[in-house]
Amino acid sequence: MQASTGVMESPADAAQPPAQSSRTVATAGLSPLSSAGSAAAVAVAAAIAGGAPAAVAAPTLSSDTFTPIRIERPVERPVERHAEHLLERQVEAVQRELDEVRQELDLVRRRDDALNSYMRRIDEELRLAARLQRDFLPKSMPEVGRVRFHTLFRPAGYVSGDLYDVMRLDERNVGFYLADAVGHGVPAALLTMFVKQALQTKEIIAGGGYRLLDPSEALRGLNARLIDQNLSNATFATALYGTIDVDTLMLTVSRAGHPAPILLRADGTAEPLEPEGSLLGIFPDETYDARTVQLRPGDRVILYTDGVEVAFWGTAGVDTERWHDELMGYRNLSAGELLSEFSDRIDREAGSLAPKDDLTIIIAEVAPEGQ
Repeated sequence: MQASTGVMESPADAAQPPAQSSRTVATAGLSPLSSAGSAAAVAVAAAIAGGAPAAVAAPTLSSDTFTPIRIERPVERPVERHAEHLLERQVEAVQRELDEVRQELDLVRRRDDALNSYMRRIDEELRLAARLQRDFLPKSMPEVGRVRFHTLFRPAGYVSGDLYDVMRLDERNVGFYLADAVGHGVPAALLTMFVKQALQTKEIIAGGGYRLLDPSEALRGLNARLIDQNLSNATFATALYGTIDVDTLMLTVSRAGHPAPILLRADGTAEPLEPEGSLLGIFPDETYDARTVQLRPGDRVILYTDGVEVAFWGTAGVDTERWHDELMGYRNLSAGELLSEFSDRIDREAGSLAPKDDLTIIIAEVAPEGQ
């Protein structure tokens, strides 16, 4: 009997675990699906090692064999999406409003530039008109014999509705007038320009001579010429016209609705001169009275417009009588000093920065004896 070629395994060898081939695949840590596949691989490897074919059973798969895989998908959040859309729309709306504001600011800026240019042009024209009006005023006051004149002229704006003049009529007589168009500013100034040109103080007579018109005649003719203009608006004015004979010192004065002049005597007493007469440009056949007084050395005649009456303020507003007391307080000063102090006093009043009316004062002074 032939000896068996097989090798008997000793008990010790049987106790040793079979040596793993280099092709053995470790299965630790694999999932159930991976473990089943690995078991089949182990069986195939063992068969190859033993040299005998081996039948490999297919791994049995069940629902427990698979490990479910979780696929994370972004979750739709309608509330957040709506908030984003709303915010975008609000931002767009604000942007549109900002664009509109920029356009409006640009339009306002252009209008402002145009308005400033227009106002500068008006300012230049009014300043030119003011210079032109002053050119119509006397450059200096005449001194005829012992009679001297002093003036204070303060327009409420660029141009004034007050106008005055002093002119030598002939060798013996000097004439003066003061006109005040109702209102102030450009319309009033234009009206006073007409008064200046329309006032006639002399009349040509046959033979080439002339005669001086009495102040009442001069105002009557001025009133007729103003009414003949048939002005579209109800424009009228006050006026005062007077003459002084420098040899006899006789003063004759008429007024047309104008404040009464004040005769301030050398002894300090004051007397208003109040000939009657209505406003110019109202009644076609109006007549005007004349008042004649004898002046003496040291006497003064104060002519003024109603702007003086509203230059001073009292506790209840404008005090129309206070100016008289203020002026009389300076009566011991010379005429020039009196007007200077009175002007400074007006500057200290609350209404001097925004005067309510034009203000003009004329003082006709007879020089004292020895001067």
